[in-house]
Amino acid sequence: MSWFSFLRAPAKAGAQGGGARNRPWTPAFAGALLLCMAVPLVAQTALPPAPWADRQLDDPAKEEKAKALMETIRCLTCQSQSIADSNASLAADMRSEIRQRIAAGEDPEHIRSWLIERYGDWVSYTPRIEAATWPLFAAPVVLLALGILIVRGRIGRRKKEVA
Repeated sequence: MSWFSFLRAPAKAGAQGGGARNRPWTPAFAGALLLCMAVPLVAQTALPPAPWADRQLDDPAKEEKAKALMETIRCLTCQSQSIADSNASLAADMRSEIRQRIAAGEDPEHIRSWLIERYGDWVSYTPRIEAATWPLFAAPVVLLALGILIVRGRIGRRKKEVA
């Protein structure tokens, strides 16, 4: 049986009579199906760019605030760049949103809080100290203190051996 056997008319007419009525795929139905499958080929695949993604604000002080904030926000697509450096469309949308909010007079810390609330703590290069994150901040201090104690103990032991 071939893969395209469903396009052929059945060998015997059924109880309903007439070969054309029993054919599961009429040419009109097959043409409509092909037309429906072709629609995504001509559909628009990209949204228009965000209005303030690559355009600076007119006020240099506000643009400086926006730029400083954008450098501390991680691109969710690239994951190793800030949104100020990324060319991803999501980063462009985030830059545009930040510039629009700064132009409207919103505080950069309020915008940062909104982004963290929306995308999670991971979006910020400077995470907040909370119950879940304090071990990340305390671990380097604890390890450094432990290293100093180990080195001090070894130096003290060598002094005793030499004396």
